Amino acid sequence: MKTIGLLGGMSWESTVGYYRAINEGVKKALGDLHSAKIAMVSVDFDPIAKLQHKGDWDETGRLLAEAAQSIEAAGADFLLICANTMHKVAPQIEAAIDIPILHIADATADVLIQRGIKTVGLLGTAFTMEQDFYRGRLQDKHGIHVIIPNAEDRQIVHNVIYQELILGNQNDASRAEYLRIIDELAAQGAEAVILGCTEIGMLVRQSDTDVMLLDTTAIHAAKAVEAALQ
Repeated sequence: MKTIGLLGGMSWESTVGYYRAINEGVKKALGDLHSAKIAMVSVDFDPIAKLQHKGDWDETGRLLAEAAQSIEAAGADFLLICANTMHKVAPQIEAAIDIPILHIADATADVLIQRGIKTVGLLGTAFTMEQDFYRGRLQDKHGIHVIIPNAEDRQIVHNVIYQELILGNQNDASRAEYLRIIDELAAQGAEAVILGCTEIGMLVRQSDTDVMLLDTTAIHAAKAVEAALQ
């Protein structure tokens, strides 16, 4: 079994989900008392979130690259960045280490392609929805058309993530807004909607809607298990 590197803490709420899903996946695959071999660094998210909103991605990348080097030194065979937004600095992290990064957008695209989905809605932080590092990768590398909410709804999605979900809070009014936005993306032609922030799966679940949801935390964790057991 290979050792999975986890660059977590962004937020720790969703990193818990990664740890649980990966260990459950290994246990299901191998049985007995097996669990995953994991090397993890969990960063302090507050300074990173402030750097994000200042637009200082170079410093953000430097901090995460240092954490990734520690994970590599601890014996990881490959690395997961346990956050969609922080894949913006994946190239900077990748340049600082000698182990591969298992990219969350590629893992998600594999599922979309397997299911024959060509048009997908995307929810996430404003950075993920509006910038090109994520949806551009889906479109340019994998040929998947991406639809995002309008500007007002993007702000709602972003604010709920930073003001509620990252703090471990879920409320019914926010869930209702997310479900409304998901329905609107489906009405625009989305065959499924990517929950493109690792906290969103704490708020909305497949049982809440008839629209197909793709939880990137679950997808990324499952791909990590597959890679570790190859």
